[in-house]
Amino acid sequence: MRLKFLLYSALSLLAAIAVNNAHGQEVLDTLAHRTDVKSVKINDVYFEAQKAKQHNDTKAAIELFEQLIVLDPQNPAGYYELSILYSELGKIDKAETNIKKAIAIVKDNKWYNTSYATLLARQNKYLEAAEVTARVADKESGDANYAMQASDYYERAKRYTEALSYLDKALVLSGSDDDILMQKIRIYLEMDKADKAIEVAKQLIAQDPGNSKYYKLLGDLYENNKMPEKVLGVYKDAEVEIPGDPVIEMGLSECYLKKGDSVNFRSYARKAIANSKLDASTQLQLFYIYIQNLSESVQNKEGINIMEQLIEQHPTDPQLLSTYGDLLASDQQIDKAIIQYKRSLAVKAANFDVWNSLLNAYAYQNSSDSLIKYSEKVLRLFPNQSIIHYYNGLGHYNKKEYQAAINAINRAVDMTPEKDTKKLADFYSMLGEVYNTTKQYQMSDNSFEKALTQEPKNATVLNNYSYYLSERGERLDKAKMMSEKSLQLKPNETTFLDTYGWILYKMGEYDKARENIEKAVNAHDRKADGAIYDHLGDVYYKLKDKTKALQYWKMAKEKGVTDQRLDKKISEEKLYE
Repeated sequence: MRLKFLLYSALSLLAAIAVNNAHGQEVLDTLAHRTDVKSVKINDVYFEAQKAKQHNDTKAAIELFEQLIVLDPQNPAGYYELSILYSELGKIDKAETNIKKAIAIVKDNKWYNTSYATLLARQNKYLEAAEVTARVADKESGDANYAMQASDYYERAKRYTEALSYLDKALVLSGSDDDILMQKIRIYLEMDKADKAIEVAKQLIAQDPGNSKYYKLLGDLYENNKMPEKVLGVYKDAEVEIPGDPVIEMGLSECYLKKGDSVNFRSYARKAIANSKLDASTQLQLFYIYIQNLSESVQNKEGINIMEQLIEQHPTDPQLLSTYGDLLASDQQIDKAIIQYKRSLAVKAANFDVWNSLLNAYAYQNSSDSLIKYSEKVLRLFPNQSIIHYYNGLGHYNKKEYQAAINAINRAVDMTPEKDTKKLADFYSMLGEVYNTTKQYQMSDNSFEKALTQEPKNATVLNNYSYYLSERGERLDKAKMMSEKSLQLKPNETTFLDTYGWILYKMGEYDKARENIEKAVNAHDRKADGAIYDHLGDVYYKLKDKTKALQYWKMAKEKGVTDQRLDKKISEEKLYE
């Protein structure tokens, strides 16, 4: 039984040697003819070395192969194996020394020479590698692989004529090989021989006229070599040969875009994007390219129209559904956007970006219950995402559940990295809002100060903080300074103008207050927020123009301001602060 096992192990090792070393059969044949005592010792060491190598014991394998060449200095296999092992260890000098010794013993061995060429190439000695491989290719004249490898090394050595010569030899051996022809195109381009590259591209089209990638290649060659007038003709020919191909349709759309023909550009681009031969991911990539070339005024409408076609083809693709939602949201169709986000999440629930978009849509609508409900659902999936805690806090704030809002936003702050200053500024600013509403003014001011520490030039924070100070009539000089800074950052912003005017009102500068608040009103063509009209009415009252004061108070009421003081001002035609 023991003898049988040993015999099986020996046969397995011989098989491994033959498989892992292409020259293995030659080695085995040599070993088989050795019968003297020394030869038996050499054979034993060789097999032990191979066994160590098979078991990835590189150190032992090297030691054994070194013993082998001490016993048999003319053993090329030992040097070859040492070269391979040293190469794997990154010891290129030792690898090269050993492979040269192997070649000195067996000059024309193709395995040794190609291994030597590989070592030379690793040292960027491409010309030497090419010449070694070329000798093998000339000897092994029936194998195209050696000719292709020689061409590759010659190309890297910038010896393009020789590279082309060996590519031609490879072509003779393998026939019209697409990869070889593509390599010829690359070499001709490196030689600045665009005309030759174009000839080869035409050859590829002639061989395979139904393959759109070769027409695109030819079109690109014309385009990149200052012959754009020929590109359209290439794609028109292709359209006849392979009608309805999306690559050709996209190529035609690009041609027409460059010619300024917007009608044909849009027509062909839409055909390509909606081409049912494409998968959803590719269609989406083409969609993004197309939409970026449209004016902003038509992007949403056009994008929504195309996306509806794509979703008919792929009704359950989560990325298409979420993109459709983004387009609808951008077009202020928030209810419809929410539906698409939910459809996308029904297919792929673990998509944080889509959840974020859904919550953002609910925040835009001030849908407090939905914000709370869905943020809590998302937190079960993504408990460490600070923005979700923020949305949760916003929902509670809108419902006047202030302590819950404070708790949630503080969690958002705690989970936000210090380097994310934009988020921290937003979160602290929101805390400032909540604390101000609950009349915790010191906490509110502290929160706004922290927000400005994160982003000193955050115009919204500057405006909000200054407005709340003015409402309380506190630190008006500081409020004025911050408000001026916000307007420097965003001139003519309606709410900022109103804030600045209101601060001036609190400081008793009524004419300047009127000037700025009227700018705020006029900036929105009488569509400004009702609170701004209320402020302007107060200013006119201080300027002793009760008629205009009453006019603007009534306009504030019409625009939805619900305030008992406003009702009293209107009914009694008197200012109540």
